[in-house]
Amino acid sequence: MLGHTLGLFIALLSLQIPAFGAADGSPLLERNDNPIYIKSDQLLTETKNHTATFSGKVTARQGDLALYADRMVVHYAAEGGNVERVECSGTVRVVQKNRTGTAGNAVYDNNQGKIVLTVRPTVHQGEDMISGSEITYYLADQKSVVTGTPSTRVEAVIHPKGKRDDPTSH
Repeated sequence: MLGHTLGLFIALLSLQIPAFGAADGSPLLERNDNPIYIKSDQLLTETKNHTATFSGKVTARQGDLALYADRMVVHYAAEGGNVERVECSGTVRVVQKNRTGTAGNAVYDNNQGKIVLTVRPTVHQGEDMISGSEITYYLADQKSVVTGTPSTRVEAVIHPKGKRDDPTSH
């Protein structure tokens, strides 16, 4: 059960990456049928606290999606073992095809249905980029909210599709 719900987290985290929409329009949740491969230097499970902590060069892969972090803590329910929250910290990077999201922290909250990237979050898709102080993706609404602060404003670089695709326009 932990593996399946952890796979769901990884797939859902990938939804945050295409901040401008999936490039090919394909549904990103199809990868749930693929096995999840997790590597780390250490795994600590604490039944009393209902956590599993992967630490040290954490790599989680499922299909064409890869998640990298220094530490990943999975919090699961006492009854049923469903994942309630996953916290990734350190150098967090999520890669899928031409999309890459980076942050110092990423938190998936299953109960609230959202993923929050903080600590210098940036999302790149091809040449396009968006950043701010916090990037939140609401799963049910399939919407992203990028917020800034006076010292870290929202920044976006979006290349026009027609200009990029037309080799004579350079």
